[in-house]
Amino acid sequence: MRDPFPAPLPLVRFFTPLARTLHLRTLPVHVHEILPAFSIYTFASLYIVPRLSTAFFPHTYPALNPRSKRNWDIHAVSLAQSVFICGLAVWVLYSDEERRAMDWRQRVWGYSGGVGCVQGFATGYFLWDLAVCAGDVGSFGWGALAHAGSALAVSLLGFRPFLNYYGLSFVLYELSTPFLNIHWFLDKLDLTGSQLQWYNGIALITSFGASRLVWGTYQSMLMYQDVWRAIQTPNELPVPTWLALAYLGSNTVLGVLNFYWFGKMINTVKSRFEGPKKDNRTDAEKNEQEAVEDSGVGQKDVLRTKSQD
Repeated sequence: MRDPFPAPLPLVRFFTPLARTLHLRTLPVHVHEILPAFSIYTFASLYIVPRLSTAFFPHTYPALNPRSKRNWDIHAVSLAQSVFICGLAVWVLYSDEERRAMDWRQRVWGYSGGVGCVQGFATGYFLWDLAVCAGDVGSFGWGALAHAGSALAVSLLGFRPFLNYYGLSFVLYELSTPFLNIHWFLDKLDLTGSQLQWYNGIALITSFGASRLVWGTYQSMLMYQDVWRAIQTPNELPVPTWLALAYLGSNTVLGVLNFYWFGKMINTVKSRFEGPKKDNRTDAEKNEQEAVEDSGVGQKDVLRTKSQD
């Protein structure tokens, strides 16, 4: 399948030397998706979201403190991005006949322009996400930074191309992200414990478990099998050890974080509907729970931790 958004030839030529140096052969034909995505998300979080939020929520957004406004802006961008990237990924999943016909060799070393398009837009978001997390690790946490870095690494390695086939599978992690962001906004709009939040919480836990734990683990196992077969089959294109470790290591980090945050997420949703009770937790435990409650999902999408406002 061809990329539905053809790359401008001058841009391809400009980035080709860099791509050759980095051994990312298909990167030049997707730079026109990476750079606009990064720029749009940056501009939206700094200018568009604050203005629209003030217009549509005049009694809520202006009353937030600076940190809460910043988190509001980030969640709004995350919500918009997750809806867009999931829609694009599902469309490519059902439209890309070339991808469906790939054997294990093509799943490891093959390339599809449609999947590359999805990875291009996702890479732009993960680049923005990494910049945001690195700019304020104290607020967002090391877990969020690890997620952003791992997600960006996996996306970039897909442009070698390496495991480009599975890039689309892992983008579908984002299916749970809209519900997570809605959960966060409902808290800020004084709808904590409402029926709407209850239904959204069920959708959040169900979609997170299905897309990240069930689908994600299944796809990871298939990926590990394909890579192992490529390593073990004689006379095949060799898989460099560092490449396998980098990609599989990053994917494993994302998987572990998914399982860890799934438990935290269940506790967070339950806490919205439990009556008041004595809190015997230590300060460290309270801070950890607050970080999860004020969380968002990156790409790349994996649950990120942030400090409660």
